[in-house]
Amino acid sequence: AVIEHSWRRCLDKGMDPRQVVEFDLVSRAQMRRIQEANHGLLQTAAPLLEQLGRAIANTRFFALLTDAKGVVIATSGSIDATDVRAERIARVGADLSESAIGTSAISTALDARRPVWLHRGEHFFEMNAAYSCAGAPVMGPDGQCLGMVDVTGIDTHERPELRHLVLQTAQRMESALLLARPHALLLRLNWPGAVLGADGDGLVGLDSDGCITATNEVARQMLPLLAGNHQPSRYISDVL
Repeated sequence: AVIEHSWRRCLDKGMDPRQVVEFDLVSRAQMRRIQEANHGLLQTAAPLLEQLGRAIANTRFFALLTDAKGVVIATSGSIDATDVRAERIARVGADLSESAIGTSAISTALDARRPVWLHRGEHFFEMNAAYSCAGAPVMGPDGQCLGMVDVTGIDTHERPELRHLVLQTAQRMESALLLARPHALLLRLNWPGAVLGADGDGLVGLDSDGCITATNEVARQMLPLLAGNHQPSRYISDVL
């Protein structure tokens, strides 16, 4: 459904699946502003993006990190510099938003706020049909979408299972962002029978008065009263 909605938005904007996509870069001034605005995300996510790049080194996929609007802010993995199709998208500053390149795993993950696998022919523009990609949003400790992590392959075997690896990486980024925020107490949540301490833990940061200062996406899913609360300011006793 999210792919269909994306296609409809592209058609409503007057896009033609047969037209040529330019893969433009944002201006240098705009890129500086984007890097400044995403300094915390870049600093926290960099080692995890590198781990993802190493994990997929033998799959002919590479990894991208974008901001919340779909502009590439970091890359990792084996990127074939001789392939213009890779060079187009694996560049810091490349605008991979829906309005720029149509339907992709990047635009659909940012829109749906959930992991997405996009098969080649599901891209809106025909010239993008060589790409296979998986994407997952990265949500901040206040519930706002900060960006997304993506893995892309070009004319290679499709690997839908990589969506789970991308989700795991996004969850690790979310947890690292939360842990970097000052807190007096960290509450870990999980379902009965599950082992605490894994990447799938729900995390809630509390101040010394028991007020919620930060949550990760897993915690917001486990505690419905936290859903949609972009600026946590309530007490933990109100949601448990």
